[in-house]
Amino acid sequence: QVQLVESGGGSVQPGGSLRLSCAASGSDFVANIMGWFRQAPGKQREMVAVAPSFGSARLADSVKGRFTVARDNAKKTVSLQMNRLKPEDTAVYYCYVHWNADDYWGQGTQVTVSS
Repeated sequence: QVQLVESGGGSVQPGGSLRLSCAASGSDFVANIMGWFRQAPGKQREMVAVAPSFGSARLADSVKGRFTVARDNAKKTVSLQMNRLKPEDTAVYYCYVHWNADDYWGQGTQVTVSS
């Protein structure tokens, strides 16, 4: 089993920055994929950024050039640096891990971008 604990959400004005962090615990593993999804009110959950254990990270087109994802395999953490935030980035952000053919989700952290 894998447990995910997120931190770093909050409220910010448009153009501001936030950093989300997620720490995984519970098993000795190197996740196949670590990353972030988000879900805005009335919308489906969507991929924001994912970082595979090997290869390049992938970001949604809507956040390219503004968000950066980074993972630390030794610490089993993944972070999401969000810059130049827009109101349309407002959503609940979920940490995601894919390991051993299973998907694991964090509890979600609210990000609100508003003036």
